[in-house]
Amino acid sequence: MKVAVVGATGLVGTKMLQVLAERNFLVTEIVPVASERSVGKEVHFKGKAFKVVSMQDGIDAKPAVAIFSAGGGTSLEWAPKYAAAGIRVIDNSSAWRMDPSKKLVVPEVNASVLTKDDFIIANPNCSTIQMVVALQPLHVKYKIKRVVVSTYQSVTGTGKKAVDQLMNERNGVEGEMAYKYAIDLNVIPQIDVFLDNGYTKEEMKMVKETNKIMQDDSIRVTATTVRIPVMGGHSESVNIEFANDFDIAELKAILAAAPGVIVQDDIANQQYPMPLWAHEKDEVFVGRIRRDETQPNTLNMWIVSDNLRKGAATNAVQIAEYLMEKGIIA
Repeated sequence: MKVAVVGATGLVGTKMLQVLAERNFLVTEIVPVASERSVGKEVHFKGKAFKVVSMQDGIDAKPAVAIFSAGGGTSLEWAPKYAAAGIRVIDNSSAWRMDPSKKLVVPEVNASVLTKDDFIIANPNCSTIQMVVALQPLHVKYKIKRVVVSTYQSVTGTGKKAVDQLMNERNGVEGEMAYKYAIDLNVIPQIDVFLDNGYTKEEMKMVKETNKIMQDDSIRVTATTVRIPVMGGHSESVNIEFANDFDIAELKAILAAAPGVIVQDDIANQQYPMPLWAHEKDEVFVGRIRRDETQPNTLNMWIVSDNLRKGAATNAVQIAEYLMEKGIIA
């Protein structure tokens, strides 16, 4: 089918083209779309060069599906125009995630909510995606009451400007700053803007999106999100309180059998998830799985995933694959 990638020249857009090619998604024609300043540039897909076109030209090309990664403002303006033209939109920005009329989807968790009536589908926040992939099978078995999560997030989550800042600082080069402070040899306990409750927007995304994706508002979530000087993926320390007790061996077996999860938990050989291993992989890696000994029915674990892949591009492509599998797009 004909597929548009909106924001094709950005970090996530480039990764979307890569993932579409790697997963052999049935693309008859790729339509790379970007802002006016990028029109005419070339992007590559399966060894061929394609010229970037404008937002309106993307509609006029009549793709079956358009995967957006061009920012919230662009999505709010253009996603309804694409949808009105009969094009299914899978949007990677925060624009539609909490809109009650739009589905927020992680295929391993809630793909079944999608129907032929959904023309704008929201891709969740990267840090939420990897967490709920690991939480869902445990929620089904033990029922989650409360989650406390602290994230350690890659600079790639901010974009190319942040990657450039990190590498410039590492090489002693003056350059444009993506952050207010240096990121190399530093940790910044702020992702996105602060809200009136003292939490950042990123932290509250994790709270609200988890409830929406898992379709259970009774799950209490509290988050602290932190930017660290790494590339390759986001890491999360997650403390989970269940309604029911668990056996660690059984719990690990449930995770090992869960779609999209790889258990990497061999402490005798110091094997545990790290961005170093997760980079360029689509799975969610889970390790350091152990009982919280301070209160009943509570677990600690460590979750790592490539934020540009499963946290963005791969999840969006998996949504498109599901739509195709169900005959919603063809």
